[in-house]
Amino acid sequence: MDIPTLKKQLKGASPAMVYAVVGTQMELQAEARQALLDLIPAEERVMNVASYDLEATPLDEALADAMAAPFFGERRLVFLNKPTFLTGSTGRGSLKQDPDLLKEYLNHPEPTTTLVIMAPYEKLDGRKGVVKSLKKVAVEVSAAPLDESQARHIVEARFQKDGFTMQNGAMDELVRRTNADYGQMMSHVQQLETYAYPGKDITIAAVQGLVPQSLDENVFDLVQAVLDQQQVAALDDYQQLLAAQQQPLQINAVLVSQFRLLLQVKILSQRGLSQGTIIQQLKVHPYRVQLAQRTAQKYDLATLSQAYQGLIQIERDLKTTSRSPELLFQLFMLKFNKAVD
Repeated sequence: MDIPTLKKQLKGASPAMVYAVVGTQMELQAEARQALLDLIPAEERVMNVASYDLEATPLDEALADAMAAPFFGERRLVFLNKPTFLTGSTGRGSLKQDPDLLKEYLNHPEPTTTLVIMAPYEKLDGRKGVVKSLKKVAVEVSAAPLDESQARHIVEARFQKDGFTMQNGAMDELVRRTNADYGQMMSHVQQLETYAYPGKDITIAAVQGLVPQSLDENVFDLVQAVLDQQQVAALDDYQQLLAAQQQPLQINAVLVSQFRLLLQVKILSQRGLSQGTIIQQLKVHPYRVQLAQRTAQKYDLATLSQAYQGLIQIERDLKTTSRSPELLFQLFMLKFNKAVD
C-alpha cells in the first residue's frame, strides 16, 4: 500500500491493529506517521500516543504500553521506531531485542491499539520468523524512494490542491535541481507557494532563484562538457565550482562517481539488463540511472573509461603534488581530447 492509499483508507474505514511502514524515503515516512497520528484527536494525544526508539528502549516496555487500554479515548497509537532487529543487520550500539516478544503480541494484538512499526530500511529480513509473522498480520505501507514520474505526479497534485499552477518548464526545472528526490521537492513546495502568492503562478525563474542546484547537478553539466570535448566550457564550469568554495577533492570525487555510474550503466545496458534491474543492482536513485542511460548511450565504452581513468589520476595528483587544481584539470582535458580524437 502506498501513502495516498493509506490516507484514503484511514478516512473511510477503521484502522488496522498493526501497520509496518517500510522504506528509506524519510518524507514518506513522515507523511505516514502524520496520517496515522491524525487518528487520535489532538486533545487525547498526550495520553494516548506513545513513540519508542527500539535502538534504545526495551521491546517489552514498548509492547506493555501497546497492551494498555486507552485513557479517556477510543484508541491508543504506539509507534515502534527503528526496529533494527527486523533487518539483516544490527546497528552499532543498538539494544538487543527479543523478537519472540513481538511474535507473541502479533498473535493477539490489542484491539484498541494501533501499533505502527516505523522501519526506515530498504527491506526487512523475510527469513526471520518474526518478520513472517509481521507480514501475516500487519498492513505494509511503502516508503520506498519514488521514481521521477511518481514524485512529479504527487508534487504536481499538491500544487494543484493548493490552487497553484506551474509555468511550462517549471516542474522540469524543479526535478532537475533536486535530482527528482521527492523529499527535496516537497521541502521547497511551501517556499515556492509563498513566493508565488497571490498570483499563484510558479515560474521557472522562481524555481531557479529559490531551489539551489546540488553539487551533483553542477558537476553533471561539467561531465557533459568533458564528454563533448568542450574544453573552454569545461574549464569555465570547473572554475565556477571553485569560485563557489567547492573543494577540489570533493569536485573530483563527484566527477569520479558520475563517470563510474556512466560506466556501470553502459556495461549493464550492453548486457541486456532492464532499467529496473540496473536500479536494483546499483542501488542508485532511479532518476540518476535514467540520466546516466541517456548520456551513456551517446558514447562508447572506451571514451567513458578514458575519462574515468584520467579523473582517478587527478585525484592522485591532488593528494601528492603542489600543482593547482585548475592546471591539473586543464592537463586532463588536453590528454582526454587527444586520446578520443
